[in-house]
Amino acid sequence: MSEQRSILITGGAGFIGSHVVRLFVNKYPNYRIINFDALTYAGNLENLSDIEDAENYYFEKGNILDPEELETVFSKYGINAVIHLAAESHVDRSILSPLDFVYTNVIGTVNLLNAAKQHWQDVAGKRFYHISTDEVYGSLGEEGYFTESTAYDPNSPYSASKASSDHFVRAYGETYHLPVIVTNCSNNYGPNHFPEKLIPLFINNIIEGKPLPVYGDGRYTRDWLYVKDHARAIDMVFHKGKDFETYNIGGFNEWQNIELVKLLCKLMDQKLGKPPGTSEQLITYVKDRPGHDRRYAIDATKIKDELGWQPSVTFEEGLAETIDWYLENTEWLKHVTSGAYQQYYQTQYHKEG
Repeated sequence: MSEQRSILITGGAGFIGSHVVRLFVNKYPNYRIINFDALTYAGNLENLSDIEDAENYYFEKGNILDPEELETVFSKYGINAVIHLAAESHVDRSILSPLDFVYTNVIGTVNLLNAAKQHWQDVAGKRFYHISTDEVYGSLGEEGYFTESTAYDPNSPYSASKASSDHFVRAYGETYHLPVIVTNCSNNYGPNHFPEKLIPLFINNIIEGKPLPVYGDGRYTRDWLYVKDHARAIDMVFHKGKDFETYNIGGFNEWQNIELVKLLCKLMDQKLGKPPGTSEQLITYVKDRPGHDRRYAIDATKIKDELGWQPSVTFEEGLAETIDWYLENTEWLKHVTSGAYQQYYQTQYHKEG
């Protein structure tokens, strides 16, 4: 690919997006990195305060639901590549408000595809890279793994919306020959994660002595991917991946939720100087959520064999680093857990517990 790039990164102020923006800004000073983000509840420019003055970094507040805003940013910067991360991503929120996920994840993605199609009359050297989730594949039994050829079988409004957006991306590649590429990743964790997801939520709850609500019997199994390793994978796929291909990105880290929570409690007790077992007493089993997939597990052999990527840290190492970051950034945590966030969780999240 050309050394001169003008890359639009959607959702760049969010959790995964901010790590991707930082990596690209620092690693590729000749690239122009344009962060396009609507700054909804999970988008936070504080995530990028360390690179906001970089000469090759630009921020544009905008929404992928607005075709005119996309037209403006494509024209202004001569966008020749897209890394699409902007999405509604929380399963519980999708159950409460599925249309929000249809609009952002489906319509927003199609708007972005249309902008690229309109501006890329010559597709040579262009790339539309769409980041998706392993949840589009549905649920696994006790054995087996998701591969790039696994049939889609989404079970939540969130995963259905992402599955639809994946299909549209591939359809634009097939119909209009837009140079597209898709990756499906497992559960991410790490610094800057908005505390509605399991790990940052539970870190915050342990700090505040609040209950740790575990769904059902706690035996739901997920594969966990350290966000910095995911950013490295995105970098590798963007530069070395093949057009019209799909790559699964996983951490080779399967954990049952309850075992993960117990490890988190153990590490938090150590780091907070509490007697062993203190945080485990906060574990509270709550009513299961609808359509809860039992197990996800990614087979990341393709990206490892073809592109040479693999995780750089074990889950234990990554979790320890994640906890350290939250304990060292308590002001960030207090800021994002105030206001609308508190109101939402007081009325909606795990209200059965």
